[in-house]
Amino acid sequence: MCQYNKMFSHVYVEKGVAEHPRTKQILEKLNNTTVIEIDHYKDVFCRKKQSISAQSNAKALILAENTSGCIYEGAPVCQSFGNENFYYCSCMMNCIFDCEYCYLKGMYPSGNLVVFVNLEDIFAELESLLAQKSIYLCVSYDADLVAIESLTGFVREWIAFTKKHEKLTIEIRTKSGRRDLWSDYEACDRVIIAYTVSPQRVAAEYEHFASTPMERILASKCAMDRGFPVRLCFDPMIYCRDWRIEYSRLVDDVFSQIDGAKLWDVSIGSFRISQDYLKKMRKDMPHSAVVNFPYDNVNGYYQYPENIRSDMEEFMIKAVSTYVDKDRIFMWK
Repeated sequence: MCQYNKMFSHVYVEKGVAEHPRTKQILEKLNNTTVIEIDHYKDVFCRKKQSISAQSNAKALILAENTSGCIYEGAPVCQSFGNENFYYCSCMMNCIFDCEYCYLKGMYPSGNLVVFVNLEDIFAELESLLAQKSIYLCVSYDADLVAIESLTGFVREWIAFTKKHEKLTIEIRTKSGRRDLWSDYEACDRVIIAYTVSPQRVAAEYEHFASTPMERILASKCAMDRGFPVRLCFDPMIYCRDWRIEYSRLVDDVFSQIDGAKLWDVSIGSFRISQDYLKKMRKDMPHSAVVNFPYDNVNGYYQYPENIRSDMEEFMIKAVSTYVDKDRIFMWK
């Protein structure tokens, strides 16, 4: 049997950021780690013939500098929640969790994590945009910042930066069940903590290493009790056996703990993904049921056949609207 290294047993560090304060802080937190200097993160991250599924249990960490800009206009498959100036930011690439259906598996050539330590440059780029207009920014689409906060401290820095800029609203999306952060960090009404919640069956079968659904529910309640705006994302909805029973149970679990009237809003949407990403994922994960489902291709994006998609989404809207006003339920279209 092929043996793989443990998670983060190897850290690759670009020579240009070897002396950066964040690099030193991160390395101090990692014990018994082999540090390898490299010229550029793409030398490791973009190597040919990497197997993302094989790397899932043995991710390496790459500390690098982003020199090409980190703020992008929101993608069509993402919800803007009615915000006109919708952007997302990549201060990290890839996630410590291993959800089989995650589009990152199709977007990136590697399962390793890249942390861009020059967060100050991202802030400077964002300040230039804020000088022109108000910005709604998703900072945790291409990674899970909450899950790796103990290593990077990025969530704390994003909250502090947002507090200083009244024209900025950010969303931090996560599948982490950490609750300690919200007791330690002072809330800001322009920092939305968004939790992706899934039925237990879906989480157990496809969301490897992520916190359990109930852990996420309790963490979202903690964040809300501490004064953070909380968004619950029943998105992506994943088709599974007895999906009505599974999602009914999920809704019951959520609202047995959370007062729907106090939620910032709710996001609902069934699974959808770029055709190019899915093609790559199917090659790497030929035995994954969720990846190899017979989706329909609609204008270059794979999604469930119309009868399944509409049944699932309408079912969830009806179930959630029992607890949350419909004007605070957002659908991906």
